[in-house]
Parts: sequence; structure tokens; C-alpha cells
Amino acid sequence: MKPSVAIVVLAAGRASRMGEGGAHKLLAEFDGVPLIRRVARAALGSEASAVIVVVGHRQVEIRNALHDLPLHIIENPAYGSGMASSLKAGFASRQSSGADGILVMMGDMPGISSANINQLIETFESARGEAIVRCVADGQPGNPVILPNSLKDAVLRLDGDMGARGIIETCGLPIIGVEIGAAARLDLDTPEAIVKAGGVLKA
Repeated sequence: MKPSVAIVVLAAGRASRMGEGGAHKLLAEFDGVPLIRRVARAALGSEASAVIVVVGHRQVEIRNALHDLPLHIIENPAYGSGMASSLKAGFASRQSSGADGILVMMGDMPGISSANINQLIETFESARGEAIVRCVADGQPGNPVILPNSLKDAVLRLDGDMGARGIIETCGLPIIGVEIGAAARLDLDTPEAIVKAGGVLKA
């Protein structure tokens, strides 16, 4: 039986580098589609067993952008404390609890396709669910990344604005890189980056 993979999309953050009171980067439109919807559709088009989106900051607008998609939305009321709280919300969700691996996907990566996600899932399956699998760009680590279920307790102990990098580096599990090119490191943290990537900011 193949290991199963659930996807947790992180979409709760304040995006502080976008400027105070500015446009929300996850609602910027690419080819007329809000970025968070584009990312969610890529996740849904993959072989994942479930897609969970963690929301927090300006969640009403995020929910509206996703309202008709067959995914699960989890609220993180502690989103202001940093990324760890969103990771913990996703990993603790009922929808991810039975999965052998959790694919962590940032909500602001427009270049990630369903095919890229399936490459990760297939590599995880080949490793029998016993390795960390992550996208790389020219050998440099990027996102998304699949974490085996065996690391769930470590994720649930994270705090503050910590991601899973420390867990990946110290857990002792094999790490397999899947080369997908520049998309693995293209995340959009500023208005300039969004425009450069072809996005249109919305108020």
C-alpha cells in the first residue's frame, strides 16, 4: 500500500513586508486568479489525499477566494505568534491525522504546479514514507517539503516564528531533493516581487 500524503497550505500570516495596510499578497491576481486560489488548485490537482489551508490574517477574504473548492480550511487564531502556530494547526488537524506524510506548501508560491507536487509524492512513496522530500532549485533547498508522520510530535513542539528547518536538519532522516528549478525558491514577500512575477495587486 502506497504511503498517503496530505497537503497543508500555510495562508495565515500577516505578510509584514507587504507594508502596513497594503494589499494582501495572497489575493494578488495571476492570470485573473487570486494567488491563494492558484496555489490551492495546484494542490487539489495532485495525488494528495487531502488539502488543508490554514488561515488567520484577513481570513474572510482568503475564505472567499477558496469558497467553492473541495478543501478543508482550518483557522489559526494564534497566527500573530508566527509560522510555528500555523504548522501546528495543520499537523493537528483531523484531515491530516491519518496521512503518512504532510506536504507543507507556502501560499505565496505561484510557480508550483500539480506535476511538481506529484514528483514529491512519488519520491516519498519510493522512499516508503521514511524520508524527508523537498523541492530544490539548482541544488539549493526550497519548498514545498514532505515531512514523514514520524516528525509530527517535533512539529507540534515548535514555537514562535520557527519553520521546520531545524527539524529537517537535526532529525537524522534521509533528505531527498527533487529538482524543479526556480519555482522552488520563488516566494513573494514584497509588492515589487509580486509585480515582477506577473501578479496584479488588489486593494
